[in-house]
Amino acid sequence: MPQFPRFENQLLARLPADELSAVIPHLEPIELPLAFLIVSARQKIEHVYFLESGLGSIVTVSPKGRKAEAGMFGREGFAPTPPAVGFGLSLNEVVVQSPGKGYRIEIGSFSKLREDCIIFTSLLNRCSHNLSTQVSYTALSNGIHKVDVRLARWLLMCNDRLGGHEIVITHDYIALMLAVRRPSVTDALHVLEGKGFIKSERKRITVRNRRAMEEFASDAYGGPEEEYRLLFGAPLAHNAATMVEHRAEPRLPISSR
Repeated sequence: MPQFPRFENQLLARLPADELSAVIPHLEPIELPLAFLIVSARQKIEHVYFLESGLGSIVTVSPKGRKAEAGMFGREGFAPTPPAVGFGLSLNEVVVQSPGKGYRIEIGSFSKLREDCIIFTSLLNRCSHNLSTQVSYTALSNGIHKVDVRLARWLLMCNDRLGGHEIVITHDYIALMLAVRRPSVTDALHVLEGKGFIKSERKRITVRNRRAMEEFASDAYGGPEEEYRLLFGAPLAHNAATMVEHRAEPRLPISSR
């Protein structure tokens, strides 16, 4: 039986041995520093990325250059998602929000794998669907919830994907992600910190009471997360996810771009 690497990316970890054998030769390890641009808005997609750690943002950019986060992704799936339906152009900007590492597959090889590997394609479709649900809930939250509730939801989603309690982030970046003014972010952080949910420091937020923050977020959080559990049979949260164990670690060259 062939030996495979142990993948932290949950999509790759769920692949059966025969499809892993087909996918692995096309995986290029890559470091993903903060603000690494995976693809610009309205640009041709050259690679599809599978995060092992870190966090990425899908950012909608207006024709005048205004930006707001539409969705986020981590080790649960992949991005950009258009190639999963055979579309090679990204209307959104996809950028690394929290540094990490992962793999990428060249778009031509990805298209061939999508044709040849049934389970791989099924997982891509499920991840794409769950991301679209997340985006719809973001639109709902932006329309009906106050900034402090939206921030609580956003921090919970980051915590799900990063696993640890610390989130390295600036107030300016949160303002960009939530499409609000920086003073609104500062006020919302004071609310969450005053309730004991978080500790806010310069460029760092520590989650102190996740359960209470979930209760505070109420119906702003949980819909896409429950759908993920139903789609994959396991929770999205990294510290609760079930991973496929493999024995050998690969030694592959790492690219910086």
